[in-house]
This record gives sequence, structure tokens and C-alpha cells, in this order.
Amino acid sequence: MTASPGGGRGTARQPPTERITVALTPRASESLQQLQDRTGQGKTDIVNRAITLYEFVEAQLSAGHELIVRNHVTGENQLIRFL
Repeated sequence: MTASPGGGRGTARQPPTERITVALTPRASESLQQLQDRTGQGKTDIVNRAITLYEFVEAQLSAGHELIVRNHVTGENQLIRFL
């Protein structure tokens, strides 16, 4: 906790949020709506998670790693490639 200007104690300050405007393709807009329907999350939460996931995936691929998805029922592995 940090001291607030009035001498009391408050919570740590969050960094300011950055607002952007994004033009979505019809396919991306449909996918966003499907994610909202399936997860119950808001657009902002979904976009923030998508950016964080993309950064992780890109960092792994840049480090020479592969992205593999495993079907836990069949045991089948699929190599994911980004074009």
C-alpha cells in the first residue's frame, strides 16, 4: 500500500490505460462476438488477452520454439504455423 496525498493509506496506483481505435475485419468482428457469447467476457478483456497471447506466441516462435496443440482425448499433436 502507498500513502495517499491526504496522509491516509491507499492502494498502489495503476498505470494509465491506453485507448486505441481498431477497425476490425468482418471475420474478426464475428470472432469477437462469438468469443463474447462463449465466454461472457467484454470486448476489452478479450482484446487484452488476445494481445497478451499473441506477444507470448510471437516471443516463443522468435526464440526458435514450435507451437503444438495436443488433443487430450486422442493424443494427436498438431504443429501450428503462422503465415
